[in-house]
Amino acid sequence: MSIEEILDDMDELLDKAGSVPFAAHKSLIDGDRLRELINDARLNVPQEVKHAKMVEFDRDRIIKEAEARAEKIIHQAEERAKAIVEEEAIVKEAKKRALEAVTKAQKESEAIRDATNDYVKGRFQEVEGYFKQGLEDVQNRKTKFEQLTQKKTEKKPKK
Repeated sequence: MSIEEILDDMDELLDKAGSVPFAAHKSLIDGDRLRELINDARLNVPQEVKHAKMVEFDRDRIIKEAEARAEKIIHQAEERAKAIVEEEAIVKEAKKRALEAVTKAQKESEAIRDATNDYVKGRFQEVEGYFKQGLEDVQNRKTKFEQLTQKKTEKKPKK
């Protein structure tokens, strides 16, 4: 059952509710049914949150892999530099390449981190939009309900 369907059921439950005597602005509803609908909503909403957590986990994994790769490249560059220490020109070239490798690995790591952060940010924005739309729907339905109940109380004859 989707959140929309659950909200529709809640709205219908409110529409069918009878008013409390001497308190026209209050309604009697089936509390057990409302609690079921709230629990259903809780069960459906976390899917987006779980997905966002998975994305965050993937981002952390990718960053760790990139850092491990950078460490491996650094280690390889250091080993290569040690092997050719005997000649100064070769040593200079090895240091230059090691620095380039480290810089390249750091840039790749940063690029992966930035892309992952952008992706996670986008997913959070999607989830936020989803919840904003749901909240707007609930507020609109609440307003409609209040308008309906106000009209009903205005139409009741005074004794």
